[in-house]
Amino acid sequence: MKASVVSTDSGDSATAGKYLAAEVRKSLGKSPGALVVFAAPQHDHQAMLGAIRKELPHTVVVGASSAGEFTNVTRGQGLACAMGLVGDDVVFSSSVGRNLAVNAAAAAQEIVSRFSPSPPGRFPFRAALVLADALAGHADILVDQLTLATAGQYQFFGGGAGDNAQFQKTTVFSGEEVLSDAAVALEILSSKPLGVGVSHGWSPASRAYRVTACDGMRVISLDGFPAIEAFEEHAEETGQNLDRKEPLPFFLHNIIGVDTGAAHRLRVPLAVDAEGAVVCAAEVPIGSAVRIMRTSTESAVSAAKEAANAALAALGGRPAAALFFDCVATRMRMGDEFGSELSGLQTKFSDVPLTGCNTHGQIARAEGQFSGFHNCTAVVCVFPE
Repeated sequence: MKASVVSTDSGDSATAGKYLAAEVRKSLGKSPGALVVFAAPQHDHQAMLGAIRKELPHTVVVGASSAGEFTNVTRGQGLACAMGLVGDDVVFSSSVGRNLAVNAAAAAQEIVSRFSPSPPGRFPFRAALVLADALAGHADILVDQLTLATAGQYQFFGGGAGDNAQFQKTTVFSGEEVLSDAAVALEILSSKPLGVGVSHGWSPASRAYRVTACDGMRVISLDGFPAIEAFEEHAEETGQNLDRKEPLPFFLHNIIGVDTGAAHRLRVPLAVDAEGAVVCAAEVPIGSAVRIMRTSTESAVSAAKEAANAALAALGGRPAAALFFDCVATRMRMGDEFGSELSGLQTKFSDVPLTGCNTHGQIARAEGQFSGFHNCTAVVCVFPE
């Protein structure tokens, strides 16, 4: 497999799309089999995809709006990045699952229905990049249902489309289509395994609470009391300031960890409603035990490195390319120090094409890894040579 990564800061979306496609093709010496695109929300994604299609009419194209973009050599907000992949030992296809908000299980079935029913013998390893409109909700159900529908035979990695934490509208791309309330998947059948690594670097900082009432992304009560009271109790105990009207500065450093038995799956609180319910970036299961979590810059940097090391160990060979997803909340919390986390990966993959974006949630399902839909979690996927 060969890969090429290109980025542009052009504000003209059609020009940006043409540039990405032409430069990837030039670098690879041929049209890629697949092109993965991450583009800032201010872009005209339809115009960008149309320009890409004109340059690469036979390439499988998937992607998403993003909340911060990066490659080996650059990072910022407002960019467009693309990774082209090609090889004789890999086969690509794309599929879409719609109406995610209404029926995530049906969306998963719609995606899987387009997967290859029985991969050719020379392509025994199955994986899929999954990008979802996380604002539609139910991304955790989507990942669970994808795993069930494929009998656990696929590795999944990816994330939720972003809009720079405005939480107004996020989109995913398939070919020339720009979709909301949907998920897209790039199916990858290969002769060698891909490597996926997951790590978050957060640890429990409070006692355990029981989720006694919730409604979708709203955690209504913990231990029978309005959910915000647990956070206020924690703020008082730890000497932090929590303003119900402007809670995000506190929430970015004090997120929810759902106890899974072996680890904690993270959920980012975003707001407090009039009843004292805490609105999160993803669902929190009723009846689950949760804790308020803490982290540090050093822990976040270490987590990204651990995810990269786990991905490389799972690959068991030389990487041809790497994708990296981390949460927009991580970038907002770390500020300029997010550059330290990214620099560690840029150094590790200095001679390997690397791209990715900040997402509204991260997706991972791989053997021996912490699987599911996550917040504030580093996910690294490496492709084999």
